[in-house]
Amino acid sequence: MHISQSLILITLLVELGVAAAMSSSLARSKKFKDTLLAPRKTTRQKVELVAMICAPMVLGVMVRVKVPNFLAADLSLETTILLGILVGPLAAMAGGAALAIPALLHHEYWALPVNLIVAAVAGSFSRFADPEDVWSFSPMIDLSLYRWIRRNLERPHLDRQVLLLVLIAGMQFCASLISWFNPRRYFSLHSTEWWVELLICANAPVVVGIPLKIWNAVRVERKLEEQERLLLEARLDALQRQINPHFLFNTLNSITSLVRSQPELAREMIVKLANILRVLLKDRDAFVPFREELAFTDDYLDIEVVRFGAKLRVVKEIAPETLDIVVPGMLLQPLIENSIKHGLDPRISGGTVTLRSRIDETGMLVVEVEDDGVGMSIERNQVSGAESMVRQGAGIGMKNVRERLEVQYGSPASVEVNSRPGRGTKVTLRMPVLEAQTWSQSGRHVLEAAVSAVDDVMRRAKVRG
Repeated sequence: MHISQSLILITLLVELGVAAAMSSSLARSKKFKDTLLAPRKTTRQKVELVAMICAPMVLGVMVRVKVPNFLAADLSLETTILLGILVGPLAAMAGGAALAIPALLHHEYWALPVNLIVAAVAGSFSRFADPEDVWSFSPMIDLSLYRWIRRNLERPHLDRQVLLLVLIAGMQFCASLISWFNPRRYFSLHSTEWWVELLICANAPVVVGIPLKIWNAVRVERKLEEQERLLLEARLDALQRQINPHFLFNTLNSITSLVRSQPELAREMIVKLANILRVLLKDRDAFVPFREELAFTDDYLDIEVVRFGAKLRVVKEIAPETLDIVVPGMLLQPLIENSIKHGLDPRISGGTVTLRSRIDETGMLVVEVEDDGVGMSIERNQVSGAESMVRQGAGIGMKNVRERLEVQYGSPASVEVNSRPGRGTKVTLRMPVLEAQTWSQSGRHVLEAAVSAVDDVMRRAKVRG
């Protein structure tokens, strides 16, 4: 069949659009992305990947066979090359055979052996090529050649990207020759004009490079997300383990003074301090049942009560229905430390720390830490409310809590600080309700549960920047 030069040029342009549309559509599928980016693909994953890529391409070959002059739908050669460099020769051969079935039914018997040979050649290249060479392969031929010439002028060596470019163009040229001599038994674009044939051979690397570029962008995005998650996990872990070193020094000094006068009380303080350090040092989930958080807080408060004596009183108003709700670990200790250090310690007579928990009318968990200490001054010139009070007196502990709630819950959670100088401070935390049973059954880490919250935080941080 004679194909006009203008139809060939139009077909080459449409082929680029088909390749971009196919690869973009597949990139939207989470299943495809997970399979494509698996570090070591199992046989099942390779079969799934070949099936997902070949399914639309097989339909394209059928369309080319049935619809006159719609030649751009057939990208079987380029797809087989793509499979070879992504999943290896055997899986690519299976995909190439599937792509050849519609052509065989149309009596194009050269389609199967050509696809098998192409799959073997491209798959062999993937065996010795670095994966980064494949993913960074550029469909911009002029830039690839320019980089190759420049690098070889500085230090001559084998450039695998340029080798892949030449390999794809060479296989396309061989396919064009087969189609030239056996037009009824094999389909491929070919032309009697040398410049058109050059464009055909140059178009094949671009068609292969477009999906690689699109999927590499997905790969880079996945890597950035993983790095952000690791960074966030490290940040949460650091915040979770954060405790004021002065508390440790003061506790050890108190134990030293009690060793001779009250050895039993000193032993109890050592046990409670050991419990605190064990919680801080062991690997633990980012969320814990509220009853466990209270148990940790009890050890901390018992030590502080021994240190301060009758000056420190503790009152608890805990709703029983809140005990099985999971909350971020190490949530209350920084707030209680602030109340004692900034509120009660400056008062000669000491005071009372009150802990409350309840579920409000909106279904949110409300936790309050209140003291009747000296309070905090409020600066209303530029900022007001909770934010200014946090800046003025709450210090690292309050910042710790605010950051963790923002990271772990996002906008649904809030921190409210009400303080009156000379009359005390109340910190109110509001957060969504998560049942401990539901959380343990799901077995998910906080980063998976709060990924939308993290995205929201990152987005707002960029806007502020």
